[in-house]
Amino acid sequence: MKKYVCVVCGWEYDPAVGDPEHGIAPGTAFEDLPEDFLCPLCGVGKDQFEPVAE
Repeated sequence: MKKYVCVVCGWEYDPAVGDPEHGIAPGTAFEDLPEDFLCPLCGVGKDQFEPVAE
């Protein structure tokens, strides 16, 4: 599963870790996040995230 980064603030979503603080379980792919998912740091939507280049 790919990591994704917020292009606005740089927060990185790692699917292996998830975002337990906000109810996202480890192992949740970015594509499987709810459509109303918001960056926990700056509040932008999923459309402001890009895959992390490996």
